[in-house]
Amino acid sequence: MSDGAEITQWLDAARGGDRDALDRVLATLYQELHHMARRQLAGQQGRTLDATALVHEAYLKLIGRREARFDDRAHFFAYAASAMRSVVVDYARQRRAQKRGGDLHRVTDLPDNIDSGLRLDEDMLALDVALTRLAAVDARLAHVVELRYFAGLSEVEIATLLDRSERSIRRDWQKARMFLLASLKSD
Repeated sequence: MSDGAEITQWLDAARGGDRDALDRVLATLYQELHHMARRQLAGQQGRTLDATALVHEAYLKLIGRREARFDDRAHFFAYAASAMRSVVVDYARQRRAQKRGGDLHRVTDLPDNIDSGLRLDEDMLALDVALTRLAAVDARLAHVVELRYFAGLSEVEIATLLDRSERSIRRDWQKARMFLLASLKSD
């Protein structure tokens, strides 16, 4: 049986409530999750949140939610990206709370290439608010942003994961960026 077929089988078992199956999925995909986290946190030396901690915190969120259901590999990674977003935003909030009197910093750009990682500060909090607004308007666009920013996936990887064309993902990414920038500048 191929890895993909095994993962699908384990995801089916996990959907039925089998925590051992979910553990097998996570163990199998751990390296990919860790790679996603490393890309996301690139350039964050000296911070207390590292890639391993991010993956472990996201794992705790994944197993802690009874309603978490993964239909396939793409759905699993989408949920993992959402869990990582939650961890990173919580971390940024905690860092902000430790700084006394800091106002929200205005984000003026969303880089097209995020290989340098995300800033775990007020920028992240402002982006989270804007992304929540985007999700209320167009959940598909917000999903692409989560996979791009919080999972660190490329347009090609997102297209493969969502079984869509790279061109449609690129259009979604551009629309989402325009919406987010407008939202961030209006705050």
